[in-house]
Amino acid sequence: MRCTVCYSNKTKIYAEIKTKKYWECLFCFAKFLDSSDLLCEEDEYAHYCTHQNKIDDPNYRKFLSKLSIPLKCNLTSHRIGLDYGCGPGPALAVMLEEDGFQMCKYDPFFFPNKKIFSKKFDFITCSETVEHFYNPNAEFVMLDKILNPTGIIAIMTNIITDDLNFENWYYHQDPTHVVFYTMTTFKIIAQQRGWEVKFPATNVVLFRKSKF
Repeated sequence: MRCTVCYSNKTKIYAEIKTKKYWECLFCFAKFLDSSDLLCEEDEYAHYCTHQNKIDDPNYRKFLSKLSIPLKCNLTSHRIGLDYGCGPGPALAVMLEEDGFQMCKYDPFFFPNKKIFSKKFDFITCSETVEHFYNPNAEFVMLDKILNPTGIIAIMTNIITDDLNFENWYYHQDPTHVVFYTMTTFKIIAQQRGWEVKFPATNVVLFRKSKF
């Protein structure tokens, strides 16, 4: 099975949990769900509709600030952003708009505005999004195309560490979470596209097309 993140053929079965099979890439060390276990579009949408993230929820905003604060610290004149995979309650986009940034929103189910693919952005946020990608490699190629030179991609997702007990990890129990990244995975993603990468906070990743 080819790695969905880096497209390496060097993979092996990593874990079989209940009825699901997970693979490990021996090059970028991503872990990903077997394609036969992926939800159909209808079931995926039904699960997302159970989410209760509200734009004005102070706890949710505090959670999102883990991403927004380090992102803003690395923005200079970058003013036009895209909240990619914003879900039904695009709180992060609203928070950044309140800070003076011009924001577009995209989500394949809730904000399917395909006009964004013909635009360019100074920064792109992916908060709790990249773990849902069925084809991460293609998604990152696409994000690179719509990102301006020196632009930033800001990601928040739970990152696998060496001491993690994957079988008991709550994160893979969400049926829409299908790919899981290590720090090495993100370094390989950056390397393959000529990006710079840094990790400013726990579970936060910043990519940039040129050096920070």
